[in-house]
Parts: sequence; C-alpha cells; structure tokens
Amino acid sequence: MAVSKFEVNSRSDFADGQSWGEFGNYEQIDGLVTFKVDPENSANRSVIDIDHATTDENGLVTFTSDVVILKPAHVPPSRLLVDVVNRGRKRAVADFNMASPNLEPSSSIDPGNGFLFDRGYAVASIGWQFDVYRSDALMGMDPPYLLRNRKVVTGTNIVEIRPNNHMTSSLLANRIHRPYPAASTDNFNARLFVREWEDGPDTEIPNSKWCFAKQVRGELMADDEYIYMASGFQAGKIYNVIYEAKNPVLTGASLLSVRDIGSWLKYGGKDSPISDGVDFAYAYGISQTGRLLRSYLYFGMNLDESERRVYDGLLPHVAGGRRGDFNHRFGQPSQQSGPGFGHMFPFTDNPHDDAFQSGKSGLLDTQLSKGGMPKIIYTNTSAEYWRGDASLAHTHPTGCCDVDFPNNVRSYLFSSTQHIPRALSRDNFPGPDGSMGSNPFNIVDFRPLLRAALVNLEKWSEDGIEPPPNKHPRLDNGTAVTRQMALNSLPEIPNVFPPDPNRLWRIRELDLGPETESGIGRYPVVEGGDYPAFVSSLDKDGNEVSGICMPDISVPVGTHTGWNTRDPKTGAPEQIIPMMGFSEFFATTESIREAVGDPRDSLEKRYNSRQEYLHKVHLAAAELIKEGYLLEEDLETVTRNCGERYDEAISRSRL
Repeated sequence: MAVSKFEVNSRSDFADGQSWGEFGNYEQIDGLVTFKVDPENSANRSVIDIDHATTDENGLVTFTSDVVILKPAHVPPSRLLVDVVNRGRKRAVADFNMASPNLEPSSSIDPGNGFLFDRGYAVASIGWQFDVYRSDALMGMDPPYLLRNRKVVTGTNIVEIRPNNHMTSSLLANRIHRPYPAASTDNFNARLFVREWEDGPDTEIPNSKWCFAKQVRGELMADDEYIYMASGFQAGKIYNVIYEAKNPVLTGASLLSVRDIGSWLKYGGKDSPISDGVDFAYAYGISQTGRLLRSYLYFGMNLDESERRVYDGLLPHVAGGRRGDFNHRFGQPSQQSGPGFGHMFPFTDNPHDDAFQSGKSGLLDTQLSKGGMPKIIYTNTSAEYWRGDASLAHTHPTGCCDVDFPNNVRSYLFSSTQHIPRALSRDNFPGPDGSMGSNPFNIVDFRPLLRAALVNLEKWSEDGIEPPPNKHPRLDNGTAVTRQMALNSLPEIPNVFPPDPNRLWRIRELDLGPETESGIGRYPVVEGGDYPAFVSSLDKDGNEVSGICMPDISVPVGTHTGWNTRDPKTGAPEQIIPMMGFSEFFATTESIREAVGDPRDSLEKRYNSRQEYLHKVHLAAAELIKEGYLLEEDLETVTRNCGERYDEAISRSRL
C-alpha cells in the first residue's frame, strides 16, 4: 500500500453537527498523508522521471499531501468520492450540494443542501498540486525532486504570462503559483516573446529590455523567480519567457497522489479513517483537474501497486478534449492555455489516425491494455467547445466525421453554458483569469445536470443501469458547425460584439522536439496545422440546439453563450475570455424591442404571464427527468431558478 502514514491535524463535527438522513451527522478530518511508492512497480512506470526522483533509505519515492475527509461519524459511508481539488480549492461539495459557485478559496466547507451527505458519500479532498502556495484555504503537496548523478537538474522551461493590466514584473509562473527558479539571473541565453493573440506570430523582445529581477522598495533587485521589464507587460498581450530553469519536481507524483488516496480509502489501508473501506469509489475533477483525470487515464494509472482497480467511475468536468502539464519534466499543473504536452494528440478515447503524422492512438489505450478501466462520464459546457478543443473528443482528427465513444463512456454538452456557473448578479466583475467581459457573464446554473450525471455514474457502476445517451454536437445531423458558421448565424443583439474569428483559440499540431516521449520539451514549440474545431449550431435566438438544454435554453428569457469578448479595459477586445460566456435578456415589450433594434422576440410576445412561463419550464424540466438527464428532486430548484431569471429579465428593461 502506497500510503505509509496519516497524521491527523484536526478532527471535528462537520457543519455544527447537522444530521443527514440515515447517515446522521458527519465529521471532518484534516490531515497530512505520506505516500511511499516503489519506482520499480509496474503500476508506477508510466510516471516520467520516476527513476530520477529522490528516494528514502529503502529506495521508495516519498511525498506528502494535504487531505480533508468528510465522513459519517457513526455509520459506514455508502461510497467514496475523491475531490481532485482545483488549484488548491475544494470543489466537490460546493458543486454537487449547490452551495455558492464562488471560486474564492476558503478553509471552511459550505454543506449546501446536503446532496452528497444524504447519499452517504465519504468525500476526500486531496492536495495534489505542488506549485500551489499552501494555506488554510489552499491544499497542496510536498513533492519529490529530481537528481541526476546526485546533482541538481536543470533544463529549458517556458512560462506564459497573460496580463490583464499594465505591470512591470511577474512571477515566472502561470498566474500566482510557485515558479521553477532560473538557473542564473543572467538572461544571456533566455528569450522573451510577445504575441497579440492566442495563435498570432511571435515577436522577440531584446534581452536588453528585460531581466530576472523585481522591485523591492523602489530598488531593482536580481531575483531568480521574477521577470522585470521597465516598459511593462501590456494588458491583453501574451508573453512567453524561455529560460534555463532548475530544481524540477517529479510532476507525475500528482497522478500518484490521486490514485493512491483513492486506493487507501477504498480498500481500508493503514490508518485509514474508513477502516472497512467502501465497495465503490469515484473521482471528480473540474477544469484543470478534469484534464488531470484525462491524463490519469492516458497514462493508465487506475491500477494500484497491488493491481487493484482504484476508481469505479470518473467524472471529468469541463476538461474539453485536452490533457495537461501533469507528467513531464518542468511540468506546470497551473498552465492550460499555452501549447505544450497537454495539447497533444490523441484526443479521442478510441484510437484514430492523427491528421498530421503517422500513428494511430487513443486516450484510453494504455488503461485498456493494463486493465482496471472505470466507467466515465464527461461533462462539458459551451466554453470548452468555443475554446477550440472539446469537439476533438468526438470528431475525427481530420474533421471528416463523428467518432463514437467506447461503451464505458458517456459525454454530455450542457447547452449554452459557461465554464463555471455564476450567481444571478450581473454586476461586472473579473472572470477566473482576472479579465473583464464586454457583456454580463452567463447566468445559467447547470449544476442540476451535474448532479444527475453523478447519480447516473453510480447506477451504471454499481447496478449496471446504462446512463442516457450521449448528447453533444454531431456532424452527421448538422448540429456541429464551425465557429465562423455559428457567429454568422448569431442574431445582431444590441451591444454584443462577436470576436474576430481569426483570433479564436485553436489546437495545432505540435513538435516538442526529439525527447518528447521522455517528457522533455524543446521550446519554443514548433506549431503546425490546425485541428478542426466545432461548436453547437444556434437557434434564431442565438442559443445552442445540441446537448442537454436546461429549461433556461428551451424556454428562454435571453440569449446565453459560451463565449464573451474581453472588455477593452483589460485589452484585446476582439478576443474571447477563456471560460466565460454571456447572458443578454430579451426586451420586455415589443415597443422596447423595436426601439433598441433587437431582432429577438420580446418577453411579452413569448409569454402571456409569469405563470405561463413557469408552466412551460415545468414541462421542459419534466421531459429532462423522463429522459434521465435531470433528477426529479431537482425539479423545484430548476423551476425556482428560472423564475428568478424571468423576474430579473422583466426588471431590467432597456428603456
């Protein structure tokens, strides 16, 4: 068993001793888990550089992770859900229990409506990310480092910097994460590039214009973790610094921690607070950690060191068709937008030929050959499609046709939604990356669909009950179209300015150099041809027609998208904000609609009254329940949410 020790830091009643049905009250256990893995064990051989990781006196690779466990205090749990935390933030309870969708990190856990606890889940949040600045609110890990011939390892690294305001210095990291220090503060062999948009040409900035330093009390000081440029980094532009870095960690320890926390709790390992284990274990990852779960599958990690299947089901949420920086030298788990290892072929679960190079492979090939394959339900929003990669999971790499998922997989698009649900407040505030939107962010709360997906995953894994069919755009029925085609069909909504189609995100053929298979990249990355990108076709209101349509979409009070252009204040207004969409309500009356030149029918033309509107919402939700995409217990929640949006639309008359 790879878990060798569990240190309890605190143990307390959860949610002030609140009780949930037959499972009663819960307890919260905060602690530190120590992993010791055998680098020679076949289950660990997919981890890049494991032969160079530091070891203990017994030759075992050792590392520690933060863990928070919620479990019934007096009865055994029914099953286990491992929350693969997002950038250090615990997410599973908030997402499934319909607590606040706020992404701000917090040391406390809001129990929400108790959905997971009513079902008897033990929930374990695991700190797997080594570059998080750990705190009471942010969970992380202490990873093993790499040595070669007992010497510190150095190598080429690339860091992407995307400012939303003018600044003169930046950490050598994606957003605010722990950087890989420069091997030297002399930038003689380093390079700094800038581009105007995601896929634009690079311009190199002379080394005389920048340095490895930061300002301390007004004085410029050399610093191997910072980059400084007197003229400043401009908002909306994209910078890439390539430099000789030092002290890489064993990036793949992240995959090991996710695997082994699940194995330890499922099978009742040493010091486990669930001593008898559970029969079924599931893992949930959102965005970054959805991509981590795709990487976990790609490297065939779902068998532990004793060759036992760890997770019976996986729910990678809003991962799109990509993987991430989770298993290569100088990997940055925080990085998601720059071209690199996480953007490489294959994208589909079943094997297919690449569009550009010889070779046929699929995401699940290694796991399939090893065994231990779980059931998988992928859920995505419109934002991952507009990002340019989600459709790659179910279309051929050439764009010629649809491809099917394996029998153990389902995939659902939550129609006309954005990456993270937002509360009804439409005040203008920054998105997850700090950028502002030109239009109010999307307000469709898709979490009831996510809850149904989890229950369907349970029934599938535990009882063999098949979940409802895949729901996503398809080429064969015309619901999958290019982004240009979708934009061309968008109605001319007042104050909505579509992005420049030539500056949309895309996935390209990548050449990372001759040591790619060993997890060592060559930078700058050489980019080749584009992989095709498709999104859902639109109806006359601009809402998506494919995927699972919440009543917000099938009985709309506005137009909801998975894209939003950047506010000019944060630069590059012709480009989209990653992950964010917009919601623009219909005009309340025909006279207002005509006055503002809105081509969409007004609310008064669509619905005679609030009562009629809610009746239509009820019918639409009932149909989703019948099809299996929505839980009956969420009918009231969905209806109430739609009523609140209707009231908001009525109150926000444009005149």
